[in-house]
Amino acid sequence: MAPPGVRTRRDAWAWRFVFTALSFAFFGIGGILLRVAILPVVLHWPGPPEARRKRARRTVGRAFWLHSQFMYRTGVLTYRFEGLERLGRPGQLIVANHPSLIDVVFLLGHVPDANCVVKHSLWKNPWMRGPVTVAQYISNDGSADMLDRAAEVLRDGQTLIVFPEGTRTTPGRPPVFHRGAAAIAVRGARVVTPVFISVEPTTLTKAEPWYRIPDRRVHMHLRVGDDIDVSAYRDAPAPIASRRLNEHLHHLYAGDMQG
Repeated sequence: MAPPGVRTRRDAWAWRFVFTALSFAFFGIGGILLRVAILPVVLHWPGPPEARRKRARRTVGRAFWLHSQFMYRTGVLTYRFEGLERLGRPGQLIVANHPSLIDVVFLLGHVPDANCVVKHSLWKNPWMRGPVTVAQYISNDGSADMLDRAAEVLRDGQTLIVFPEGTRTTPGRPPVFHRGAAAIAVRGARVVTPVFISVEPTTLTKAEPWYRIPDRRVHMHLRVGDDIDVSAYRDAPAPIASRRLNEHLHHLYAGDMQG
């Protein structure tokens, strides 16, 4: 028996270590396979540009879904997704907090035809450059045009996923959102839908390398919140409207953490 106050490794720790390592290996290998073998075929299959884009995006989404199922089926983690059926609507802006590296995989894997604003650095990543380029995700490159591009895909009827923090959430602290997501919503969203993500115990935060495996199995909970009517904020000039919407999002997520 371990002395008082000393943590013990349990819950199939060695098993989870092995399959966490395999998850990262498969993610890298899968990204390269998508880039060099699968997506070129999908992209050049006959059809109009919109159809090819949808096929490519669904292929990437399917790959992410398979990866999430690999982690789930091998016991690396468990997860629960509440309200998934309300995601993926035309012109819907999905905003989510970002507690772990893997929450992006789960969201894009379960909303497979969604667009996404992703870090500009992924265009230089050898494993992710192919998928993010072919899926026509939007680069968060800091340019003034990014907001207009994001708003345009919403007006075009696409679903768009945004992580307004721009980086992973600091454990134990409420998320701090940049105003970009709210500005995009005011410009082009038909509806804004928040997704509240919790990961317990924490894993794959900015301060945690992949090999720091928690002593107990990780559980991810993704809960879809109530829709936010964007039109209620459009009676004010755009900068004021986006600030008000951003403050509302702050209150929502701070309240969710306290609850």
